[in-house]
Amino acid sequence: MTRQSTKERLQARRRQERTRGYVVWGGVAAAAVLVIGGLVLRARQLSGGEEVPIPEVELVPTAESFSHVPEGTDPGPYNSDPPSSGHHYPTPAFAGFYDEEQAASFNPFPAGYLVHSMEHGYVIFWYNCAGLKTGDCENLKKAIQGVMSRVGDFKVIGFPWPSLDVPVAMTSWGRLLRFDQFDPVLAEAFVRNNRNNPNQAPETRAP
Repeated sequence: MTRQSTKERLQARRRQERTRGYVVWGGVAAAAVLVIGGLVLRARQLSGGEEVPIPEVELVPTAESFSHVPEGTDPGPYNSDPPSSGHHYPTPAFAGFYDEEQAASFNPFPAGYLVHSMEHGYVIFWYNCAGLKTGDCENLKKAIQGVMSRVGDFKVIGFPWPSLDVPVAMTSWGRLLRFDQFDPVLAEAFVRNNRNNPNQAPETRAP
């Protein structure tokens, strides 16, 4: 057996080091691809969402006319309760969760603002705590806010709606989903399917 020279041993060591380097950098590159892919997926979710079949969603006929009406006037009637399209005020509602006290600061017809937001691609969580115990009501609000947070608080609104016959309903333009018992997983899927969807809302480019 021929003994390796010092030069050959050094060359062999360099080849081993290069091989280890390729493995390390290959792992780094793979990790970078995963991170970038996650960011791209996140961006897609924020901008429109991927379709997840939800059989319970009602397709509500959109209003034939959905022009602006003067603030303070009754913008209804609507094709559904809660509304999912129709006449609205020139000013939309801002994204966020509104409790009962904050909602009371709106004029008597808050739907005028909320429908305008849906025209811009918003999804709205309408909730009604009537009949719920105080603790259950707070848990419901936290659950809704949790979903809103997971979807980036982007183009989503939570708003109390006393005329609801269920604890929670969700709407986007022409879409309605009612919950006898709130399901956060289903609610998040509804947001990702319908928020800022250009095939539904007329003005998704608006903020």
